Amino acid sequence: MRRAKVAAGDGVSMATMFTAARPEEILLPVKPWFVPVTLFVGLMANMLPLSGVVLTLKPDFLALVLLYWCIQEPRLIGVGVAWCLGLLMDVADATVFGQHALAYAVLAYAAEYFRRRVLRFPPWQQAAQVAVLLLFCSALVALVRVVGGAPLPRWTYVIGSLTGALLWPPLTVLLQWPQRPTRSPGEF
Repeated sequence: MRRAKVAAGDGVSMATMFTAARPEEILLPVKPWFVPVTLFVGLMANMLPLSGVVLTLKPDFLALVLLYWCIQEPRLIGVGVAWCLGLLMDVADATVFGQHALAYAVLAYAAEYFRRRVLRFPPWQQAAQVAVLLLFCSALVALVRVVGGAPLPRWTYVIGSLTGALLWPPLTVLLQWPQRPTRSPGEF
């Protein structure tokens, strides 16, 4: 009988593990190593050699992870870190030096400005606001490229930002997972 209760309790904790934290839920502090690791993974995901439809659908993973941390941990990640990551992305992408830096710095500032507004909503509703921020970031990158002499991008350029917004809820769950406190089998 006790074993059945424990198994049932584990099922509840497994279900809550795959959902975003509720506003009233208290998360553990983020581990100091976790933020740079996720940002590095975002940078590496941007560098994946993709082509065709997958390349069109690919969001700016580094901007997405950066946006998440700017909203969730504004004391750790801000405009200065975003600027440095943008310069790193420019070097890694071999593009005009400063275009991602400018876009990421503006994204970080906008995330800080709209932080409280975004956090009021559940992740699936946050995705609409994230889409606007990611579209603005992509537009800044495109603007710098066009001013530098590149041709206007095709309309498919915005699809990556929309894909990033669709990835926001699972990304939120994934990045909150290590911060979730372990629960005893009797807790709900």
